[in-house]
Amino acid sequence: MKKARIYLLAALVLVGCGTLNKQQKGTIAGSAGGALLGAAVSKGSVWGILIGAAVGGTAGNLIGKKMDQQARELTQAVPTAEVSRVSEGINVTFDSSVAFQINSAELNQDYKDDLQRVAAVFQKYPDTNILIEGHTDDSGPAEFNMKLSEQRAKSVATYLAANGVDTSRLTQKWYGEEQPKYPNDEANRAKNRRVELAIYANDDMKEAAKTGNLD
Repeated sequence: MKKARIYLLAALVLVGCGTLNKQQKGTIAGSAGGALLGAAVSKGSVWGILIGAAVGGTAGNLIGKKMDQQARELTQAVPTAEVSRVSEGINVTFDSSVAFQINSAELNQDYKDDLQRVAAVFQKYPDTNILIEGHTDDSGPAEFNMKLSEQRAKSVATYLAANGVDTSRLTQKWYGEEQPKYPNDEANRAKNRRVELAIYANDDMKEAAKTGNLD
């Protein structure tokens, strides 16, 4: 148990500081215990879920290579999006200029264009799952914001499905104003009106990686 805590602490520091390459991060995350590490990083957040889904070891290394490839394609498809490799998965956050309007879950045309491009990449990698997280800024009552973040997540999920992404791959979560990524001030509030995506291996991909058959 003591060794597990040491591995966990070391992994947290290394992942946070970015001193390892992407595949090594996946390997260490799994060795420390993916679910435990995920909870420690940020319970319920995109980063926590991605790290918690890690397999680790040789299989995690193979998954990491596959995710590197997909991340490159996502970056090429939507250069304005922030595409980050996290453990054995990918976090995508779209540019704040296509953020939702206040009190709205409507997708503007630029947002739709970005989602169409990422949907085309997702279709090339059917062995991944996609988590869609809805968020709001702190304007308005917390209860209203929770419902609004749900609507935002579902708007993105519906649009991805309409553009060819299998609905069985899509999961939605929403957090209202509880997880701001930026300060809720005049300069940054709009950036918190967002949906973030987490892309991670499904069971078939994990099994293929464990048996060494992941292409």
